[in-house]
Amino acid sequence: MDLRKLKTLIDLVAESGIAELEITEGDGKVRIVKSPQQVAMGYAPMQAVAMAPEAHAAMPAAAQTAAAPPASVAAAPAEPAAPSGHVLKSPMVGTFYRSANPNSSSFVEIGSQVKEGDTLCIVEAMKLMNEIEADHAGTVKAILVENGQPVEYGQPLFIIE
Repeated sequence: MDLRKLKTLIDLVAESGIAELEITEGDGKVRIVKSPQQVAMGYAPMQAVAMAPEAHAAMPAAAQTAAAPPASVAAAPAEPAAPSGHVLKSPMVGTFYRSANPNSSSFVEIGSQVKEGDTLCIVEAMKLMNEIEADHAGTVKAILVENGQPVEYGQPLFIIE
């Protein structure tokens, strides 16, 4: 699928009331999704994900650039009373989990004392469970991500004081 067609599809989804669009053309498949927050707010940038059957090939670099939201729109308003301290950021893109499995307790809670090297959470990326360890000793002052929520590279996860 060419870049112009992809951009047109993104614009159509942005202008319409639909939350998700998936199109299969030949061997390629494109899925354009608005996040639930974007759907509630009306127009907002979306993300496009291209998948090839069985090959799981990544999108061409030009298509990734076109699908990226503008920086001015992506900036979120600042939290009024964010706790201060050391911010532990996600080292990868994936899904955030507070425990090893749904039936076990969370690795840490707000107020937990942690040492450098203690496991704080798991970020699942491509079906691999990656334990995220504390890089700073102290007390967990805030957990900034909900269990099961997708996270981006560099996104703040915890505040440790």
